[in-house]
Amino acid sequence: MTTVPDITLNNGVRMPQLGFGVYQVQDEETVATALEAGYRRIDTAAVYDNEPGVGKALAASGLPREDVFVTTKLWNADQGYEATLRAFDASLERLGLETVDLYLIHWPAPARDLYLDSWRAIERLAADGRIRAAGVSNFRPEHLTRLIENSGLVPAVNQIELHPGLQQAELRAFHAAHGIATEAWSPLAQGAVLDDPAITAIAGRTGRSPAQVVLRWHLQLGNLVIPKSATPARIRQNLDVFDFTLTEEEMAAVAASDRGLRTGPDPYEFN
Repeated sequence: MTTVPDITLNNGVRMPQLGFGVYQVQDEETVATALEAGYRRIDTAAVYDNEPGVGKALAASGLPREDVFVTTKLWNADQGYEATLRAFDASLERLGLETVDLYLIHWPAPARDLYLDSWRAIERLAADGRIRAAGVSNFRPEHLTRLIENSGLVPAVNQIELHPGLQQAELRAFHAAHGIATEAWSPLAQGAVLDDPAITAIAGRTGRSPAQVVLRWHLQLGNLVIPKSATPARIRQNLDVFDFTLTEEEMAAVAASDRGLRTGPDPYEFN
């Protein structure tokens, strides 16, 4: 079984670098397949409406709780101090867990202007030991700066849209300067980068799929990454990326694919 390396977060918690994303995955059997394949990190969210299925798959797997790193996220409509605490309790109930390993504010939702209140609630959850690490998703530098300047807790993770077509160099540099781990959602751009000539050329030379090349690029950058698939063969293939390495020239060729391709909402506008 593949051994996935860990990334050590800024609070000392160790997190598997590659996990399984479950956006639009409603079948708990798919989560079970990922766990059987060797994934030990599952990324869900309240708004995905699949926390119960994730919880059932975890329970049925027979794996010790401490062996699986579980992330879930606070939805925009549940932001605010008291609302965040209630939403977290509801997520735990749906998951059938007593704690989660990482809890994220899903979007800054700037028009609501409640993410700082939500963060203070998450600070409380962390202090109470109900979450092992706290983070955010889709935050820009100004949102992160506001959290850092107005709280005692620096986010451990910022989960952002990140792939060869949208490489977010400025934001990744901000993360590095502040000890925030970069996690990539939509790491394959929903397939939109898999026919890029540089990526297909590397795939041909290495005997790997374009998806494996892109995931390897993420890993060598130091990104946390959560590919998603509902196909058992691809679930296994996406985990099989730790026995080859891209050269500096190949990494540079993938880096040249950046074209500002956003497949999801703009964090400045999504509320």
